[in-house]
Amino acid sequence: MVDPRDRGLAYGDGLFETLRVTADGAVPLWPSHLRRLLRGARVLGLPSLPETRYLSAVAEGVAALGGKPGVVKLTLTRGPGGRGYLPPSDPQPTVLWQAGPLPVWPHELREQGIVLGLCGEPLHPESLAGLKHLNRLPQVQARREVARQGWHEGLLLSPRRQPLEATAMNLFARFDDYWWTPDLQAARAGVAGVMREWLCEQLAEQGDAVVCDLRPLSQLQRAQGLFLCNSVAGVLPVRKLAQWQWPVLDSVLQLQQSADTLFL
Repeated sequence: MVDPRDRGLAYGDGLFETLRVTADGAVPLWPSHLRRLLRGARVLGLPSLPETRYLSAVAEGVAALGGKPGVVKLTLTRGPGGRGYLPPSDPQPTVLWQAGPLPVWPHELREQGIVLGLCGEPLHPESLAGLKHLNRLPQVQARREVARQGWHEGLLLSPRRQPLEATAMNLFARFDDYWWTPDLQAARAGVAGVMREWLCEQLAEQGDAVVCDLRPLSQLQRAQGLFLCNSVAGVLPVRKLAQWQWPVLDSVLQLQQSADTLFL
């Protein structure tokens, strides 16, 4: 039971990682998840914990899946604290886990592409951009808009109307002889996912160029194809955004297959 004084609950003072687990209990992208978690802990000034503390929590989540593929969510908070924003001088971190089945995207959508909508509220720059911190209210509100509109996902723009990311996925587009993904660090907004990192490495190994910068929304109109990705869903082609439509590229389906194979 979570202490009601836990600062993760009171102030969002903590971090989380969502791990995809294979049927045999492996977490293929664990090193990348751990690096991001430790980086976030350093930025927030959370106490350093041994990796075994996290692995123990992950192992409990994996056991709860009962030998089935699924998802384990790992949450780290600063732990209980008193009233006020100032953290305790000797915090006792809380490490929590949740386990659940793997969300299933219909085969038709994975093969023929999803419908993406434009979220109305921009994603503003923030000092903690890039961290998987517990304050996800902009994403919560965006996801509510997605549900109201009946889209499969929603695209979040910067205040200058530059495409940044979906509510829970990163964006890639194909232009001529290169791939493109938004420069979230330059935008000081969004989170560069571990699947995004893995795909960039795979594309580099294949000799495919990946350009990372910020562009106006209108540039997507001339893209050959789009896809979204995260570590849980893998790769999802995008067939439609507002009035624009794209074919599902064979190269996107090949990347989808590569990501799926990672979790077999």
